[in-house]
Amino acid sequence: MLRASLFCLALTTLLFPSYGLAVDHTKDPLAEVKQRVQEKKAILLDVREQKEWDEGHLKDAVLLPLSKIQSGTELKDAVKDLKKDTLIYCHCRAGRRALTAAEQLIKQGYDVRALKPGYEELLKAGFDKAGDSKNSK
Repeated sequence: MLRASLFCLALTTLLFPSYGLAVDHTKDPLAEVKQRVQEKKAILLDVREQKEWDEGHLKDAVLLPLSKIQSGTELKDAVKDLKKDTLIYCHCRAGRRALTAAEQLIKQGYDVRALKPGYEELLKAGFDKAGDSKNSK
């Protein structure tokens, strides 16, 4: 019985290599995420689409839409500015696209953690909105 189970697991891993790469939302506290981003120890990657970004985005975020991450032909160009030795926190509107983006980027060798809170929740948690007058110096 144990041999059969191990065989099935091995076969599944061979046939579906991403099967073992179950990405979950990070447990990192938002205060820690915010501090790491402010200290340039991590980047905040917004994986929403351009239209959503244009309607409002976080001050320290970098835009890389999920559609570009998923596009095989555009992926290499889209990630050219990301550094593999930098921690990446990705976010979207509700958390689902962040998981998908994290999984794709992890496969490319990046250290990525998906945030469950979306854009609006991050604003409520104290992340600064780009263009707010309170952010102007």
